[in-house]
Amino acid sequence: MILGKGEQDGGVPHGRLLVAYAEAVIHGDAAAIGRSAQSIREHLSDAALVDSAAVVATFNAIDRVADACGIPLEDEKADLTADLRADLGINDFPSQVGVA
Repeated sequence: MILGKGEQDGGVPHGRLLVAYAEAVIHGDAAAIGRSAQSIREHLSDAALVDSAAVVATFNAIDRVADACGIPLEDEKADLTADLRADLGINDFPSQVGVA
């Protein structure tokens, strides 16, 4: 579970390694990124680390593309982030006009 306390593997071989890497990248924790990247290299391969990094980057890019295209924020996410968006002034961005 990204940004949570997930301890499962998602039914994916080596899923715990991959979740640890994704969590480290999302949190921007350089030390944890290094540890989890090394673990992926040791248990899987250098190519698996490259693929893992590409998946993390792709998910980040998908969010940016959705934002740039004006795809609306889901109601649940809008409710959960209302205060944060207001505090950061995000609601003033042209792409956010009309978001609850």
